[in-house]
Amino acid sequence: MNRPAAQIFAFALASLTLVGCGQEADGIQTAQSDGEKKTIEARVPVEIATARRAPVTQAFRGTASLEAVAVSEVVSKSTGVVLNVLVEEGDTVKKGQVLAKMESDRQRLSLAQAKADLAKLESDYERAQKMFNRKLIANEAFDQSRFGLETQRAIVAMQQLELSYTQIRAPISGVVSLRLVKEGNLVQQNQGLFRIDDFDPLEAVVAVPEREMQVIKAGQPVKMLVDAVPGVPFDGVVARVSPVVDASSGTFRVVTHFRDEQGRLRSGMFGRLSIIFDVRDDVLVVPRQALLAEDQDAAVYQIDSDGVARRQSVTLGHVGDGMAEIRAGLDSGAIVVTLGQSGLREGTKVQVLNPPAEVPGGSAAQTAQVTGAMATGG
Repeated sequence: MNRPAAQIFAFALASLTLVGCGQEADGIQTAQSDGEKKTIEARVPVEIATARRAPVTQAFRGTASLEAVAVSEVVSKSTGVVLNVLVEEGDTVKKGQVLAKMESDRQRLSLAQAKADLAKLESDYERAQKMFNRKLIANEAFDQSRFGLETQRAIVAMQQLELSYTQIRAPISGVVSLRLVKEGNLVQQNQGLFRIDDFDPLEAVVAVPEREMQVIKAGQPVKMLVDAVPGVPFDGVVARVSPVVDASSGTFRVVTHFRDEQGRLRSGMFGRLSIIFDVRDDVLVVPRQALLAEDQDAAVYQIDSDGVARRQSVTLGHVGDGMAEIRAGLDSGAIVVTLGQSGLREGTKVQVLNPPAEVPGGSAAQTAQVTGAMATGG
């Protein structure tokens, strides 16, 4: 209830106990005015809603922290001095993109020398092949020339690989979440330089009680709210469900995936998740706060056309997301009390605080008869 409604509600309750009034019968008060005794009909202030047809969902709710599906620790594959750092934390990078450059003079010289040796061996092999074809050298001499050439080609390939290691490249696409190196640093082989997180998708792992194992399936939709982006629900999906139950906790793992094209979700964010496993369309619902109980004794206070509260037993279906499915006990358009039930009993007359246009799911046409009776005293 909003603040103005709360103030009205409190004032209405207080008005029932005004000094100078005495209660003679149920719902009847008397007041003395100018020597004349007047009768005042007391009504309990309430807020109401209309039973209506709408979809209702059944969901499991839990909490989890977001994690990147793919995380890569970028390390140096050679020893040397870092000359240029080309990315910073928060930058989006693609697989194969150069992140930093190291000094490469030694590797270039080694590669040039290996290529020169390769050129000489290629020339020697061509001469040896011509002589072998003329049977001027033995097989052993020709094979030695061929093996020397193949060995040198491998050396050249190795030097090219060493040279490529002087350019630090991204092994995956994602966002640079950590930079551990600066320009001018001497780095050693296998030293960590960057960390890259792939936020597409992000995953959240939820521990679900084993009683829900038959209803949670891969592919089901998931809704998530995060504190960092208040009021914005994010859509996800159940990616996979563990086939085993943890005996120590009595739960099983459910992995959910989320994608956000606007890039608002990040690793480590805390999320409140709802895994939707059943949706029922066009069922009779009332606000959950109208329920007096949510078990086999479920009931509501229904307001009749005379503005009188009547306790009505109901049969519930799905209850969640602020709404309750009513399978039996009410008809569409029934007026139920959503606030003020504690002051009611069977046959109590009520005064509605929220006008018909403000009644959730209602309209002036639906509630005119009831609220008219409340306002005029029936």
